[in-house]
Amino acid sequence: MDKPYEIYDLLQDYAGGPEPVRAVIIGLVWSYCEADAVGLAMSPGISTRTLPWAGSLKGRPLSELAGWVREFDPYQAVIGMAAINAGINRLRLLPDGVGLEPKSGASNNLSVFEHFLPQIRGKRVIVIGRYPGLDQFAVEHDLDLTVLERQAGLNDLPDTACEYLLPDAEWVFITASSIPNKTFPRLAQLSRDAVTVLMGPTTPWLPELYHFGIDYLAGVELIDAEILRNTLAEGGGVRIFDAAVRYRIAGLGNAASQAWTRQLIADTVTERERLKQDMENWYGLGKTDRFPQFSRLDSIDRRLSRLDTCFKRLWDECPDHSIG
Repeated sequence: MDKPYEIYDLLQDYAGGPEPVRAVIIGLVWSYCEADAVGLAMSPGISTRTLPWAGSLKGRPLSELAGWVREFDPYQAVIGMAAINAGINRLRLLPDGVGLEPKSGASNNLSVFEHFLPQIRGKRVIVIGRYPGLDQFAVEHDLDLTVLERQAGLNDLPDTACEYLLPDAEWVFITASSIPNKTFPRLAQLSRDAVTVLMGPTTPWLPELYHFGIDYLAGVELIDAEILRNTLAEGGGVRIFDAAVRYRIAGLGNAASQAWTRQLIADTVTERERLKQDMENWYGLGKTDRFPQFSRLDSIDRRLSRLDTCFKRLWDECPDHSIG
């Protein structure tokens, strides 16, 4: 990672379109942005009575709100992250991986830890972010697990402990809310020697995250949009994992992620060619003002360049090229 903002440059390239935002909801736990698809991000968790733009977001271009991910205002950054995930999810191309089906009566918000249980037993595990029920889960399964949390609770360490603990960790689970709160670049850097999982509904489905030191993505896929919207609008937290979304786990840096990257490249080329044809038609009509989606064409070119680089590095680093 050459510069901290590199991750935010990458994310914005996936939400550079003019699609209008249809709805924004800031729930107690999750925030929601809907355009051509739905994107989620974890809400800031701090109260406020003054949001000067409240009531004005619907109808704005998705790309405008996506740019907010770079802001340090927590509400703007979260809305920006949700907008970016909406932009990514419109591609409707999830990687091959393991879908974790919700179980009745289970703590489905902890299903990622249950999935990795055979691999993390006996390892030094650091979890960035507090997950309800995790303490009891760790006790039941005799895990050597430490939680770092910005708003530290009774059994947590403050997030500043990352400088001391992450370099010696064997497994690190990083909440993707670290992206909008701007701690992700440093956390990823400190976790380079560990097996690292980026997790939670805020997780963006991008293979390029492998080059930030991420070994697994543990994001969510939508089960029921109406249940999701109603649950988060009514203050729901872990309840969204019961019927609205399911966790999905995908490894990065392997043949499957090569195939995923290659498909994203093909889809991006198609999108670029369609947009270039629209531009030719625009100027073919004798119009002399700038093509309205010229900036989107720029973002698509940047995205394609990043994907090409990602595929080359995956090809060079992964010994298995048998992907057809």
